[in-house]
Amino acid sequence: TNAFILVDAEGARAAARAVDDERRRGVDRGPLHGMPISIKDLIDVAGQPTTAGSRVRSGHVAEKDAPVIERLREAGVVLIGKTNLHEFALGTTSEETAFGAVHNPHDLSRSAGGSSGGSAAAVATGMGVASIGSDTGGSIRIPAAACGVVGLKPSVGEVPTEGVVPLSKTFDHVGPLTRSVTDAANLWAILT
Repeated sequence: TNAFILVDAEGARAAARAVDDERRRGVDRGPLHGMPISIKDLIDVAGQPTTAGSRVRSGHVAEKDAPVIERLREAGVVLIGKTNLHEFALGTTSEETAFGAVHNPHDLSRSAGGSSGGSAAAVATGMGVASIGSDTGGSIRIPAAACGVVGLKPSVGEVPTEGVVPLSKTFDHVGPLTRSVTDAANLWAILT
């Protein structure tokens, strides 16, 4: 499906070991504790590239986590990597990307939708329980529908967009793509 631009296997394993250790000590951070999720490569994760699907941003490495990532880490999620997207989130197919087109997991000859196509494809194939995408003009809703997953686009201002490569600062939204409504609700509670 070409869902991922970057897989952080080492970081995910370390986070999973930390979760296991916390659980053994009786620490429970709630329903997201240990949940493996991916992040659209438009959102800054400290120490990782944020390409926005473009070679123009090669060499850009985030210095700090976006607020949504801080919230996810506090909830104990395991970040598994950064997902592919339509370049600069400016399209509905996720076919125009420097990293190769994202394919629909139900029919590889079809589009996964966009611009959060990699996020939807990763969730639909079980490469994580959820993903965090962005939506300016349908970029969570379109791939969710195309890939048969749950997508939730928030209202303006409900989820912080700092640390997210902007398409339109007044219309950008950050939200979850998940396998179930319950998972979407649990993520929503953490993101807002």
